[in-house]
Amino acid sequence: MKSTQYTEKTLEHFRDPRNVGTLEGPNVAVGRVGNPVCGDMMDIYIEVEDDRIKDIKFQTFGCGSAVATSSMITELVLGMQLDEALKVSRGDVADALDGLPPIKMHCSNLAADALHEAIKNWREGVGPEDAKKTPGGTACHAIPAEVAEVEIQNLDAYDGSGLYRKLDDPSVLADERVVVLDSGDDAARLAMDLTEHTGRVVLMTTGKEPSVSPAVRSALRLSDVKVLAEAQPLELLGEGELERIRVHDLNEDEEYELTADAFVVLE
Repeated sequence: MKSTQYTEKTLEHFRDPRNVGTLEGPNVAVGRVGNPVCGDMMDIYIEVEDDRIKDIKFQTFGCGSAVATSSMITELVLGMQLDEALKVSRGDVADALDGLPPIKMHCSNLAADALHEAIKNWREGVGPEDAKKTPGGTACHAIPAEVAEVEIQNLDAYDGSGLYRKLDDPSVLADERVVVLDSGDDAARLAMDLTEHTGRVVLMTTGKEPSVSPAVRSALRLSDVKVLAEAQPLELLGEGELERIRVHDLNEDEEYELTADAFVVLE
């Protein structure tokens, strides 16, 4: 992330994000939003007391501005009444950070959307365990043969520098941005184990849902794993170490780059 592209305040919130984490309890709701074009996914948790935001936390998987906007909005709305917090917009968040690069405004600045979703869920009585986690549907979709045969470029180049073909100790990826490629129950279980060590875990699948058993699918929906559906990894990118994954969005038939520190492809 270049300082010429981001303001000092944005860099500060990226390097030292405020209010990272989750909340639990009867007065808690969560808003979950994501933008698969850039790979940013956000969870905003609010604890409400007397129609006011008593506490707020976030978990974000994404680039620097995604983290910074999530951090900033927690500072902006802490203590606000819900109606007042609903008026906070993407523009307000960007202004509080002294501006964002134009390319990041609509891609990474999703924090206000996640906040509004959390407030909506609170008012509708939707608790964190019932909030949306993965794309809808209950069928287990097999990976199309023509998709499964796509070769991921540069895999060998990142062995030992971001690519993991096995992972005996998930703690080695503590606080990293991790993408696990869907290959069945073992991959999904590993993704869930990783959430004990990092709040930024994505399970990438080419199907509409991961190709897992019904029992594992149920556990996955109750976990903190973010599922990125209809996504085909094409290439690993980065200077010396993994920084990004080039992905084909199978639904929209377009490509984008997903920020990641580690890519797990179980063999």
